[in-house]
Amino acid sequence: MPAPNAIPAVSVTYAKDGTSTKPNTLGMRPMQERAYQKRGEQYLLIKSPPASGKSRALMFIALDKLENQGLKQAIIVVPEKSIGSSFENEPLSKFGFWADWYVEPKWNLCNAPGADGGKVESVKSFLDSGDKVLVCTHATFRFAVDRFGVEVLDDRLIAVDEFHHVSANPDNKLGDHVRQLMERDKAHIVAMTGSYFRGDAEAVLHPDDESRFETVTYTYYEQLNGYQYLKQLDIGYYFYSGSYSDEIMQVLNPKEKTILHIPNVNSRESTKDKLREVEHILEELGDWQGTDPQTGFQLVKTADGSILRIADLVDDDPNKRDRVTAALKDPAHKNNRDHVDIIIALGMAKEGFDWIWCEHALTVGYRSSLTEIIQIIGRATRDAPGKTRARFTNLIAEPDASEEAVTEAVNDTLKAIAASLLMEQVLAPRFEFKPKSSSSEPTEEFDYGEGGYDPTRCNVGFNPQTGQMQIEIKGLAEPKSPEAQRICREDLTELVTAFVQDKPTIEQGLFNSEVVPEELTQVRMGKIIQEKFPNLDPADQEAVRQHAIAAINFVQSAKQVIVDPPQSVPPEGGGSSDRGSETKPIDFGDGEPSPNTALIDGVRQFALSVTELDMDLIDRINPFGEAYAILSKTMSEERLRQVAEIIAAKRVSLSVEEARDLAKRALLFLREKGRAPSLTAIDPWEKRMAEGVAFLQRKAREERDA
Repeated sequence: MPAPNAIPAVSVTYAKDGTSTKPNTLGMRPMQERAYQKRGEQYLLIKSPPASGKSRALMFIALDKLENQGLKQAIIVVPEKSIGSSFENEPLSKFGFWADWYVEPKWNLCNAPGADGGKVESVKSFLDSGDKVLVCTHATFRFAVDRFGVEVLDDRLIAVDEFHHVSANPDNKLGDHVRQLMERDKAHIVAMTGSYFRGDAEAVLHPDDESRFETVTYTYYEQLNGYQYLKQLDIGYYFYSGSYSDEIMQVLNPKEKTILHIPNVNSRESTKDKLREVEHILEELGDWQGTDPQTGFQLVKTADGSILRIADLVDDDPNKRDRVTAALKDPAHKNNRDHVDIIIALGMAKEGFDWIWCEHALTVGYRSSLTEIIQIIGRATRDAPGKTRARFTNLIAEPDASEEAVTEAVNDTLKAIAASLLMEQVLAPRFEFKPKSSSSEPTEEFDYGEGGYDPTRCNVGFNPQTGQMQIEIKGLAEPKSPEAQRICREDLTELVTAFVQDKPTIEQGLFNSEVVPEELTQVRMGKIIQEKFPNLDPADQEAVRQHAIAAINFVQSAKQVIVDPPQSVPPEGGGSSDRGSETKPIDFGDGEPSPNTALIDGVRQFALSVTELDMDLIDRINPFGEAYAILSKTMSEERLRQVAEIIAAKRVSLSVEEARDLAKRALLFLREKGRAPSLTAIDPWEKRMAEGVAFLQRKAREERDA
C-alpha cells in the first residue's frame, strides 16, 4: 500500500518547565493572573490558547466585578450547550481565592431541556431575580436581546466565550448586539477566544470598537512552554490518492489517543456513506468484538491482541450517540486515560470539547474554515500525565484528472497551506521589532547568544520566559499612535492570518514564478492593513505593514535555514532574484537542528547571516517561497503543473485597483529616490511600479479620448 505524500510537519519542542500550570497564592495560573490584573477594565479581550484556563480566568474577574465593582449580575454566553459545563461550580477558595464560583442549577440554561428560543423568559426571570450568574448559549442571548433590548443589561457583565463567533458584519446578530452594548456604554464586556479571527475572513470587531478593548494576550508559546508534561507539538498535512479509508492506517497510529474527524458528506473526500466509512476504519484497525453495553463504545481487537475502545459520534441514531456522548462526559472517567482510545466524529468533538488525553487530532479533508482547523488542533494541546507529544494531521486528496476536481483540490491545498503557515506563526515566539540605531542599548532580560550584544550587527535577543524575540532592523518604521503600537504589539498574528487567507495573495505567491515579492509584501499586505485599520494615518499603516511582514518572513526564513539550508537569502525560486546576501546553514554539531531551540536559532541565524538586515531585504522575500519548496518535493511535477495552470487560467491582467496601489508605492519611491520608477529598470519591483503608473496613464488617455 503506497504511503501518502507527506509534507514535513511544523515541529516545535518546548521547555516543559511547568510555569503555565503553576498557581499563585490565589490559585491563579499565569494567564489567569495576567487577566485578573486587568479586571477593572470595562471592555476586556482575552486572547489565549485552548486549555490555558480562560473559563476560570473569567470566574475570578466576574466575582471581583460583582463584589467590588458594583455590577449586579454576570451573564456567561457560550456558543453551544456542551461548553456550558466549563462554567459550572468551582470551589475557588479551596485554592486560595476569596470566594467560590457558584451557579444556581436553574440558571445554567445550557443544562435545561428545550430549544434556545424557549429559554428567553428564563433570561428575563434571572434579570429580575437577585441571583448573580447565568450561563446560556449565544442563540439564547440573541433571542433575549431581540425581545427585551440591551437596556435590560445595564450594570451587568456580559462575558462572551469563543468570541470569534462575533463579526463586524452588520448581518451578524451577536456582533450587532455587542455594538449596541458598547454604544449604550452601561455594561461591562469580557470577550474570550483562542483564535481572534474568523474563517470567512470577516473582521471580528470594527476597528473603532476594537480600540476600546484592553487586550490580554497569552501565546501558544507561553502556554506550551510552561506545561508540565507535553513537550512537543507537530503540525502536518498529507496528500493521498484513491480512497482515504484505504490509506488511513498510514497516518492513524492505534497506540495514540486520537480524535479522527472524517470528511463532510458533501466534500470530495467523502464516499457519501459516512456509516460505511466508520465501519471500514474499524475493519482496518482490527477485528470487531462488539459494543460495550455501558458506554456504547465499539470494541476492536488489534493485531497485537489489545482491545481498542472506540467512541463513534458519527452514527445519527440518538439512542446510540447520546449514550456514547454521556460516557465521554462522565466526570468519573475524566482522569482515566484508558477510558477511551479513539473518537471518530464528523461535526462533534471540536470547539470546547475537552479530552486531555488526546495525542493526535487527525482530520480528513479540509474543514469549513481556518478557525475550525485551529479549534481542532486545540483538542490535542491539553497537558496530561505521560503525554509528551501531540500532533495534528490533515489528510487531503491529491488533485485528479478532471478540471472541476482539480480546482477544488487546489482550493483545499491552498487552505491547508494557509493553516500550516498560521500555526507556524502561532507556535513561534513573539516578535518585538525595533529600528536599528547607533544609540541602541541591550535589554537586560534578553539573551543575545554567545557573542552577546554587538552594536555593529543586527541585534537579536530572546527572552525564554515570555517567548519573546527582540530584533533590530534598519529602516523599520516605528508606529506613532497608541493604537498602531497596540496593533504591532498584540495583533501581528491576526494580520498574518488575513494575509494567508487572502486567496489571490497565496495563489500568486505560490504559483506565479514571475511575481515580484513586493507585490505581496507591500501591495497586498498594504491593502489588508488599509482595509482593516482605515483610521490609522498612512505612516502608521506603513509601520504596521512592515511589522507584520517582518513577523511572517522571519518565521519562514528561519524554517528555511533549519529544514533546507539555503545558498542565499531570499530563497531561490521564491519570486526574488539575487538581491539577498550569502548565508550559511546552522551548525548544530551533528547536522541536525537543536531539538528544542531550532526555530529560535533559525531566526537568530537568519538575522545574523547578513551584513546589514534592513526592511528592504525583508520586503524582497516571498513569504510563500518555502511552502512552495516543500510542495515541489512532495507533489509530482505533473500535479504542480496542473495546479499552476488552474491558477494561471484565472489570472487577469493588471486591474485599476492594483495599478492604483502600485502608483501609491511609486509615489513613495519618487519621494525617497528623487526620481520616478522606470519601465526599463533592472530591478523587477521598480519596473512593476512603473507599469502600474503607465497603466493608469493609459486608462486616463482612453477615457479622455472616448
